[in-house]
Order: sequence, then C-alpha cells, then structure tokens
Amino acid sequence: MPKTRSSAPPAAQTVMDDCWNRIGVRGDASCPKLETYVHCRNCPVHAAAGTVLLDREPPPGHLAEWTRHIAQEKPAPEEGAQSVVVFRIGAEWLALPTVAFREVVGARPLHALPHRRNGVVLGLVNIRGELQVCVSLRQILRLEADGKTGGDPRLLVLSHEGRGAVCPVDEVFGVERYYPRQLMPVPATTAKAAATYARAVLSWRENSVGLLDAQLLFHTIDRSLALATT
Repeated sequence: MPKTRSSAPPAAQTVMDDCWNRIGVRGDASCPKLETYVHCRNCPVHAAAGTVLLDREPPPGHLAEWTRHIAQEKPAPEEGAQSVVVFRIGAEWLALPTVAFREVVGARPLHALPHRRNGVVLGLVNIRGELQVCVSLRQILRLEADGKTGGDPRLLVLSHEGRGAVCPVDEVFGVERYYPRQLMPVPATTAKAAATYARAVLSWRENSVGLLDAQLLFHTIDRSLALATT
C-alpha cells in the first residue's frame, strides 16, 4: 500500500523544540543527553526535528520562485585571471608572477664571494645541495631600510628563461590572484628606481603592491653578475 503524506496541517508539522539552542551545544550545554551523545547532531531529538523540517509543506510560491531562479541567465565567468606571489621588503609590498618562482624557502647561511661583492650580489646560498647566486632586491630597487622588526624572513628562489637567482625578503604572504582590470598605473610619487621595475600597482588588503617586471629585473641581475665577476 503506497505511503501518503501526513494529513496534519503544515503549521503542526513544523512545530518543534529547538532544545539544541537552549540546553544543547548552542546553548548552555546542560542537557543530560550530551553525556551519551556528545553532540546534538548525534541525538535522536535533533534527527527527528530534521525529519519534521523535511516533511513540511513548501511555502506558497516556493516552486515558482525556484523556477525563476534556475531560469535566470548566469553571468559568464570572468576570464584572464593571473597570479602573483606577494612579498615585503622593508615597508614596501611587492609581487612577481608565480611563473618566475621555483620555490620559497627559509633563511639560509650566506657564503660571501671574496673580492666579488658589489652591493647587489650578496654571495652564494645552498638551495637543495646546489649553490645559487643570492642578490639583493633592496639594492636593485633602492629601497631604504625602515627598521621594521618582526615578519618571517624568506628566500625567493626565482627562475626566468633558464636563469636563476635567490633573493632575501622580509616576509612572504603567498599567492594572490587578480584580473587585469584591477591594475592601476604606478604613482608618480614612487621612487624612481622602484618605478622603473614596477609595471603596475595592485590594491591588496589596503596596501599598494608593486608588480615587478621579471624580465627587466633579471636583465639587471645579469648585469650585476657580470660586473661582480670582472
């Protein structure tokens, strides 16, 4: 014999005691059943209340409302999203395209190059058993030390067109996605050296992040390495 829905009126079907909000985990936790069931979701009273909600009659216009919602044309997803790694040097928040990164690692001992130090080239650092050239983005961008303490110093292990470099920074946030429409021009007040390497500015967490040009940056790194070895 087929089952039929309860003939009780909708109002009667939805009456329940929401004890979980009073004496359960969302209340004062005084319910003695918690000793047995630990959490209200494991209690038969909570399960029965869920059954009552599922069995209730839908409100007037429910079907028509959902029909309109499903029939609405969905906006096409925006394309062209790009990603960068956001990091900080002193008081400046900067970013480079994620494709320029091999990895981000913790601070490592630096091995100086005798008679080869020129301010930009800091020395050599061991990355997974391989000695890599460590260069100073602070020097390249002419960023002044602000004396800010704290943060979590990291090394950016970069790679561009087969060339590699390691750059110490004061803090790394991580990967951030953006759309080209969110980019803003570099302000005229930006320091000349930093403005040379920044191709745009991105607003992020109430900060202005300078998006660096990886190709131009590596061009300068290559020149610095050539000067350091002559």
